[in-house]
Amino acid sequence: MPLLLLDLDNTLLDRAGPFRAWAEGFLAEIGAPATDIDWLLSIDADGLTDRWDIADAIRDRYALRIPSIDLVEELHDGVVGYTRLDPLVACALRIADDAGWLPVVVTNGSVRLEDAKIRQTGLDRYIADWVISEEAGVSKPNPRIFALAAQRARLPLRGAWVVGDSPEADIGGAAAVGLPSVWLHRGRTWTDGRFAPTRTVDSLIAAVSVVLAGG
Repeated sequence: MPLLLLDLDNTLLDRAGPFRAWAEGFLAEIGAPATDIDWLLSIDADGLTDRWDIADAIRDRYALRIPSIDLVEELHDGVVGYTRLDPLVACALRIADDAGWLPVVVTNGSVRLEDAKIRQTGLDRYIADWVISEEAGVSKPNPRIFALAAQRARLPLRGAWVVGDSPEADIGGAAAVGLPSVWLHRGRTWTDGRFAPTRTVDSLIAAVSVVLAGG
């Protein structure tokens, strides 16, 4: 049974939409201009910025007396609260499982946030296991996190595929460990000359189709 190593945010679960929904509501709550959404999205950097840094940036910009820890908590709860599992993603995972593949999530992030999203959306019913960088002590693209996922699944890495939306973390990680990969482009063009995905698609359904067809 081969491994299907899957990214979480913006691959299995939309992260951009829930963050934007939370941000728009938060700006309205504090009386900030709705146009500030562009600033907040840029600060977030598609989830790459640490939540504490986002909280500090918000406090400084709006001169808020709210403690950073409270903003971090609100950001956590808000994003989780808006996150939903797309039925098409659930269908794709079920198809992969029925075809003999073992879906395992490999994600960078905090255990509290990533674990909450996996469990509260019901995604845990469609995957065999998940590895979160904070708990693992190593982050993508380091090959060790993929090796740890294989160890947890008690399966070899040989024959596995990596699916994700991050050029560096997912596709770079796959290249570092010598695995084929599928990149979810999300409307972007590939620009990294150091490595490249085996295939490029626009959805998880399409990614699973590629993997099942052998590339």
